[in-house]
Amino acid sequence: MIISESANLHRLVIHKTGNKGKEEGIKFSKSPVQLNETIRDLLIRYFLFPFKQQEYFNFYHDADLSLNEVFHFSAAIFDDPGSFYLNSVNLANHLYECSSHPKVRPGELYISYFQNLELDGQALDAIGIFKSESKETFLKVYPDGDNFTIEHEDGININKLDKGCLIFNRERENGFVVASVDNLSKGNDALYWMDDFLKVRQRNDQFFQTSQTLTLCRNFVTEKLPETFEIDRPGQAELLNKSMKFFRENDNFVMEEFVSEVFEQPEVIQTFNEYRRDFEVERDMRINDDFDISGQAVRKQARVYKSVIKLDKNFHIYIHGNRNNIEKGYDEERGMDYYRLFFKEES
Repeated sequence: MIISESANLHRLVIHKTGNKGKEEGIKFSKSPVQLNETIRDLLIRYFLFPFKQQEYFNFYHDADLSLNEVFHFSAAIFDDPGSFYLNSVNLANHLYECSSHPKVRPGELYISYFQNLELDGQALDAIGIFKSESKETFLKVYPDGDNFTIEHEDGININKLDKGCLIFNRERENGFVVASVDNLSKGNDALYWMDDFLKVRQRNDQFFQTSQTLTLCRNFVTEKLPETFEIDRPGQAELLNKSMKFFRENDNFVMEEFVSEVFEQPEVIQTFNEYRRDFEVERDMRINDDFDISGQAVRKQARVYKSVIKLDKNFHIYIHGNRNNIEKGYDEERGMDYYRLFFKEES
């Protein structure tokens, strides 16, 4: 968890980067910004408030970590804070080189240096890289003699950070601990920030392990099980509910306990273990046999872990409990499938 109450925004420089594909260029500041206390506090809120997720990343490079540009320039700043301005220019140039997608917008690029930014109880130095791409119109109302005057001005909404990352001076050997947000880009144009500019991958921590294990279980139940065993949609829904229930009711995940409680039958457990090995190979990662469960990862996965049966375009059946209270059949007269539901109360 990131806690900003004691954080100090020690240095800040602002550049402006455009879209390289449109030859919009870069505009560099000549020196860091001098901030008064009020503006400093507003900027700390603007930069840090969006970082609520406990999902962290590491810089990486297929050949050599030191060849990752943002990792390299960030390490240089941590090693020599006097190089802050020079490396802010290097970061701006690198971002511009990655900004060729036609949907990438121009905007101000803020490079900042924080002191005493807390990560999981540890006060650390951190580098912040933020980009504002969207502007909003604000009305200014002020007295003018016996009347009031209204003017408008375009500016940045400090409650809506467009893009940002925090690079903590911790775990350098693994590519630092990195947090990132991107509230604007969708689809392919989002890749330029995470994949092209930052080049990060998920950090192998409890959030990652929880997310990957839940994804493994969901894919196994919805894709593999119907191919191998005779299991209908209500049966799949029951297994998804049991999986989510296990994660919600336990603080620690133990694979042997999980498969025994959720899948029960030895042949299903064996098929799951085989599917898990293929899953790990395909994603070039390993799911641990035991780990602490991340509640935030469980809540995030719950959004897509829905046990819903969609019937044509007419009905949705949400299954939360007893599998025995729903039966599937076929009506020969109508030539249609049907579900029969049993319940005690209607609300």
